[in-house]
Amino acid sequence: MTEYFVKGGAFMWPILILFIIGIIISLYKLFTLLGTGRNAGQLMSDVKKALATQGVDGAMKHVKGTKPVEELVAAGLKNLKYGIDNVEKALVNEGSMQVTYLWSGMIWLSTVVALAPMLGFLGTVWGMVGAMDAIAAANDISPSIVAGGISEALLTTAFGLIVAIIIQTFQNVFQSIIDKRQMDMEETSVALVETFVEMQTK
Repeated sequence: MTEYFVKGGAFMWPILILFIIGIIISLYKLFTLLGTGRNAGQLMSDVKKALATQGVDGAMKHVKGTKPVEELVAAGLKNLKYGIDNVEKALVNEGSMQVTYLWSGMIWLSTVVALAPMLGFLGTVWGMVGAMDAIAAANDISPSIVAGGISEALLTTAFGLIVAIIIQTFQNVFQSIIDKRQMDMEETSVALVETFVEMQTK
């Protein structure tokens, strides 16, 4: 592997740097996203029971964490005393902030996915230019003369694509997790408002 890396030429280094950056961001994002999960259905069940028996203060005890769906429910409970309209506004605002938090850092993964193959293709062009220069200098088109340039071109392309594939896989996994979190928050928002409306009509 090291031999191939060296043969790939100068463009292998920026691609490697992008790969390292992408892996660091991916591991950090994986760690943070895994810590954002909470069983939304169970949470709402606990909150409803607490509201019925202990009121808002009792319900707040179930949302003392920092997970997105907990922050969302907490925002709704805190604004219940101001009316349903304020609860809905609070849920929208909190939901927007939590979605922004969940998506933070994803743009950098997209940047790595886009730049890695582009640098690989640039390395390909550079290698082919070197091969053409070698042909012109030697006034010969024998395979041994152009092999080095072509090898460099193919290696940079391959390495750039490998990096993009790996980081894209991480990105897709993260997007599926984020989509699940967003769906949980949307369903929880609807359930919370319905619960508050039922409380006021009783």
